[in-house]
Amino acid sequence: MRVISTEEITRNIKEMCIEANYELSSDVKNKIYEKAETESNHLGKQILGQLRKNLEIAENESIPICQDTGMAVVFIKIGQDVHIEGVNLEDAINEGIRQGYTEGYLRKSVVNDPVERINTKDNTPGVIHYEIAAGDQIEIIVAPKGFGSENMSRICMLKPADGMEGIKEAILETVRLAGPNACPPIVVGVGIGGTFEKCALLAKKALTRDLGCHNEIPYIKDLEEEMLERINQLKIGPGGLGGDTTALGINIETYPTHIAGLPVAINVCCHVNRHKRRIL
Repeated sequence: MRVISTEEITRNIKEMCIEANYELSSDVKNKIYEKAETESNHLGKQILGQLRKNLEIAENESIPICQDTGMAVVFIKIGQDVHIEGVNLEDAINEGIRQGYTEGYLRKSVVNDPVERINTKDNTPGVIHYEIAAGDQIEIIVAPKGFGSENMSRICMLKPADGMEGIKEAILETVRLAGPNACPPIVVGVGIGGTFEKCALLAKKALTRDLGCHNEIPYIKDLEEEMLERINQLKIGPGGLGGDTTALGINIETYPTHIAGLPVAINVCCHVNRHKRRIL
């Protein structure tokens, strides 16, 4: 039995909140750099160049990439051979978020009640997803999510008869409706299957997968490639002002579902698709 202290978990989450907001993961950053070179639309190319410069300034000067530093989403996978020692785990995670957003001078965007809307002043609580796995390690993913793009996301409770064409249309319609509001170029996470809440979780987790890594299921890999091409054919473009680059990537995850259902969730993310991963 391996022992991991909650102090270590808090420290890592604090550091990851800051790092995620100052520097994009290499998969997303490299896509922006690549598209800045290949974009054919003059205005689109100029905008991508500005995004690239913004990333460099944020990284070099240790300041946030975007003023919306997001609501902290944490995926924590705990090996069943780990004993966690210290304070309550959820309190430790939220303490890491609090320290990260305070010490990193990150914008505090969380309100304590969705109706009364009083700011909590430390960006807590985060949205935490737990998973138990084999082994003696803890995997932590911190993915701050801004709400310009979050507000453009949708769940579509399709019927089985809608099939693959229904899935494709749900994805394309979501991107069309988002237009410039999601700060394109976007990254699209899609969850197919499960239940109402499971497909949304799949879509959120899909955003943390490396953009250079396709789904292992062959027909889903083909769907990712087809939908990226079709989304970019919409010509919404960088900043919504036209061009070849509406999306940097699309990641799709699936899960078994009920015979009567075909849930599909589309979680849209702006070009600042922030995620950091560590193994303890």
